[in-house]
Amino acid sequence: MSYDKNNIFAKILRGEIPCKKVYENDHVLAFHDINPQKKVHVLVIPKGEYIDLNDFNSKASDKEIVELNKAVTHVANLVGAKDKGFRALTNIGSDGGQEVPHLHFHIFAGEKIGKMVS
Repeated sequence: MSYDKNNIFAKILRGEIPCKKVYENDHVLAFHDINPQKKVHVLVIPKGEYIDLNDFNSKASDKEIVELNKAVTHVANLVGAKDKGFRALTNIGSDGGQEVPHLHFHIFAGEKIGKMVS
């Protein structure tokens, strides 16, 4: 599968669709989900064209990998999840529930999350 340059996250990165930004650096953008599933629901995405975590880990530079991992924790702290905890989740492929073909981590926080899988 090749990267779809017209997916919603690519459009957000190009500024074609607005977002409620939480954090940004040279490699990462984090913003509030428009359809939150929990009290706090933020998405953290790399700025590069990566379909999923498999694609990212095989093609991204070491700097991009480090920056994305650091950003997940940093964003969780920015949204107040440092003390009570949070869940960081990425879906891969159709069986994994991935809906947008651009790597993204969901940060859920602000309330008890519950079981991992039901």
